[in-house]
Amino acid sequence: MSATRNASTRWTGDLQEGNGVTSFLSSGLPDTPVTWAARANNPEGKTSPEELIAAAHTSCFSMAFSGALSKAGYTADEINTEAAVTFKPGTGITDIVLTVRASIPGIDNDEFQKIAQGAKENCPVSQALKAVPISIEATLG
Repeated sequence: MSATRNASTRWTGDLQEGNGVTSFLSSGLPDTPVTWAARANNPEGKTSPEELIAAAHTSCFSMAFSGALSKAGYTADEINTEAAVTFKPGTGITDIVLTVRASIPGIDNDEFQKIAQGAKENCPVSQALKAVPISIEATLG
């Protein structure tokens, strides 16, 4: 079984002053404005490819982590994941930092760190982003 998800962006104007709208075709989520300024400076209510990557990465990691915990016999009360995707104009995406805080009954920190690291390495979005250094800061509690 496989699943294909679709999105589109309509862009008008040049890079610096132009703007676009990203549409989430598969889910029907609200259209989201995207601009160069949101990418390189201040978002001001608009998104960027990097923020969309961060959203994809946090959801993918959280699911992979939850699945890995289940395989190890644990169930998280809560997993909170944040991704910081750094973009440097002229260079591109330079790094991603995943920060996860989770409440998991009965797990010790060593096991928690091992499972979190494995989820970071094995989530499909991490796999797709292998060209970029990805680090993780995981906190139990």
